[in-house]
Amino acid sequence: MNTTQVLNRLYFKSRQKAIARYATDSKRIQQYVLRKLLHRARKTEWGKEHGYEDIETYEQFVSSVPVNTYEELKGYIQRMREGESNVLWRGNIRWYAKSSGTTNDKSKFIPVSVDGLKKIHYLGGRDCVSCYLALNPKSNILRGKSLILGGSHTPNLNTPKSLVGDLSAILIENVPKAVNLTRVPNKKIALLSDFEKKRDQIARVALNMNITNISGVPSWMLSVLNRVLELKGTDNIAEVWPNLEVFFHGGVAFTPYREQYKSIIRSDKMHYMETYNASEGFFGIQDDLNDPAMLLMIDYDVFYEFCPMTDLGEDGYPLSGAKIVPLWDVEIGKNYAIIISTSCGLWRYMIGDTVKFTQKDPYKFVITGRTKHFINAFGEELIVDNAEKGLLQACVATGAQVKEYTAAPIFMDANAKCRHQWIIEFKKQPGNLNEFSMILDRSLQAINSDYEAKRYKNVTLQPLEIIVGREGLFDDWLRSKGKLGGQHKIPRLSNTRQYIEELLEMNKKAE
Repeated sequence: MNTTQVLNRLYFKSRQKAIARYATDSKRIQQYVLRKLLHRARKTEWGKEHGYEDIETYEQFVSSVPVNTYEELKGYIQRMREGESNVLWRGNIRWYAKSSGTTNDKSKFIPVSVDGLKKIHYLGGRDCVSCYLALNPKSNILRGKSLILGGSHTPNLNTPKSLVGDLSAILIENVPKAVNLTRVPNKKIALLSDFEKKRDQIARVALNMNITNISGVPSWMLSVLNRVLELKGTDNIAEVWPNLEVFFHGGVAFTPYREQYKSIIRSDKMHYMETYNASEGFFGIQDDLNDPAMLLMIDYDVFYEFCPMTDLGEDGYPLSGAKIVPLWDVEIGKNYAIIISTSCGLWRYMIGDTVKFTQKDPYKFVITGRTKHFINAFGEELIVDNAEKGLLQACVATGAQVKEYTAAPIFMDANAKCRHQWIIEFKKQPGNLNEFSMILDRSLQAINSDYEAKRYKNVTLQPLEIIVGREGLFDDWLRSKGKLGGQHKIPRLSNTRQYIEELLEMNKKAE
């Protein structure tokens, strides 16, 4: 019995048994989570305002607490950042995960409590290993090092009693000491704010280590791996780290990067395992490598609700009379916006992501997009999930590889024609861009009936347009925003032209 098998038996078997109960006890587990959250927050300012002492059922919770976005909680969070205790959650919260902004603010600051770290985020990290070992009982993952890529944090000068940073940086800063014995790089390198400097130092430190697993956002991890290849003078990561066996990835869809990873990690024993770890919480883990759907983690400090996308207004907020449901009332195959209540003090909070359930008992889902990252300028209702599937089909048919992309509508050009405009930075360009465009367009029509209807005989929408982005365009755009590295993401789809116009201008200047 190897080291990994011994540790699996000692530390992970009991957790695997608990996760197995998701298949039979999901409603009871989620009801218990809600009761626990309400009890622990009953003496907070928010708990007193909303009568938590007297709430005993889900129905009472719904009638007492409204659905919230960041705007509704912003005032409470600001006071917490300035040092006030027992506001949205018990005690004082020192850490805040910086997330993309709202209409009125450049950034959101998501509270990350000690309870949230221990009973949401770190549980998620442990369960990634638990699920992987359940799938691979002969694994040697724990006999080597973990390369974990994260962001950075800085003191918030306006509120000296709090610290702000990427969620990944907060996790690294607070991780139990035992974990630091097996992770690469050390904390000093991991928290560097200059991504290009960090990328080089991580590659140099990890180059000659026994790396068995890697974790991070696919786009940024790919950049680190390419630097490792440059330093080693090879084109195969398996030659550098022969015992590498799994990539725990999340943050962005893996589809555009899958072929690139396969081309540089040429190993039969390599696995790819998706996770759903957001600033607001850790929600899902892929527990079957042959099924892209993820298992919803229902016994953390997260109570889930779901609003059908058809019940959302153009602002991404539930319409009056929206039928918001708890987990046990969701329907298979329906698009939902996620609403969460957590031990970080987020109450009936819309995180902005959308999902579709593929099964119940246990509940498994796929991420379909964002409540605000879609194109619906002409009634086509194009979501990120559609875009990812369409691009995959175009890449398979043409041999192309997409590195980054974004798309937005052209409402009316000089000839009074409307269409979708894409900027794509290719890792490997198709031999014929027109062919790639036609395949993508046809694929989107096959995937999305609303898009197909608007494309019918070119009456509403003309064929989509693809503009090839120069090498490094999207990295340069993120750098201009101070968002290079960490967990920062490219907005894939937008109903406005704000992002695409900035990218077009940067692309034009390089010509």
